[in-house]
Amino acid sequence: MDPQTHSRSRWLLGLGAAAAVTFASTAVAGTPAVSAKAPNVPVEAVSWKDHTIAPVTNPIFFEDAVIRSEIRPIFVYHNIDDQFLGGGNAQLYAMQIRYALTDRLALIATQDGYFDIHNKALADPHGWMDLALGLKYALIDNEPAQFILTPGFTFHVPTGERDVFQGRGGGEFNPFISFQKGFGDFHVSGNLGVRLPVNGDEQSTVGHYSLMLDYYTCRWFIPFVSFNAFSVLSEGNNIGLDTEGYDVMNFGAANAGGRTQGTLGVGFRSRILDNVDLGLAYEKAVIRPYGLTEDRFTFDVCIRF
Repeated sequence: MDPQTHSRSRWLLGLGAAAAVTFASTAVAGTPAVSAKAPNVPVEAVSWKDHTIAPVTNPIFFEDAVIRSEIRPIFVYHNIDDQFLGGGNAQLYAMQIRYALTDRLALIATQDGYFDIHNKALADPHGWMDLALGLKYALIDNEPAQFILTPGFTFHVPTGERDVFQGRGGGEFNPFISFQKGFGDFHVSGNLGVRLPVNGDEQSTVGHYSLMLDYYTCRWFIPFVSFNAFSVLSEGNNIGLDTEGYDVMNFGAANAGGRTQGTLGVGFRSRILDNVDLGLAYEKAVIRPYGLTEDRFTFDVCIRF
């Protein structure tokens, strides 16, 4: 046999043997081998709560049902109704802190800050607010049903200044319950609670209730509407007013028994970073007499950690 022909025959025989071995290996294995350099990466689960927002209106008492760790600076600008001691305006500067001790339990500090009131009848008072501290616990957290129910309480420590109707009555308790229900990117949030003063003459007993509807259109624009109301269950005997002070004051108004005050609010949040939400809201009083708040603007920043 010609040497060149013999070499070509050996090359073809080797190629055929390699192909036969490859075919046999594939048949035995049943499926192609997976490279160790390309492992399967599990897809991280996305919670419905990732698209929820904290309330902007009634920030002291409308507590978020979701357990989060955050710092929240707040600015509120009030226009005082002209029928309330001649009207005027007021500004609140505050900072809230929430810290998740577990995935269900959180420590909350919902009130502090400085209140500056421009009203001649009250002699333009200004001063520090009481401190409010407490806990909340997610009693029901049903991920598949997109539902969370969170009771809690705060205690308003009378550390503030009496000129702005703080530091009175030995403080007050605020037991509450909050909920949030998701329907995809549409959410319904609510809160119900009662302000229970230690001294019922210095401060009134006031029920409060809130509702918010929001829709996550995108991270940049999450619009909402809200309603907040306060009903005097038992009036105080501190000052001869016929209205109470919404969320920022408890006058202990002697003529406010049975009175309900409420606001309608609209606004939006914008998630400028994964852990930072901006919030802006406008509220208008809708139940007369309006009292301390004819309307107001609220701006806050939720910084989560």
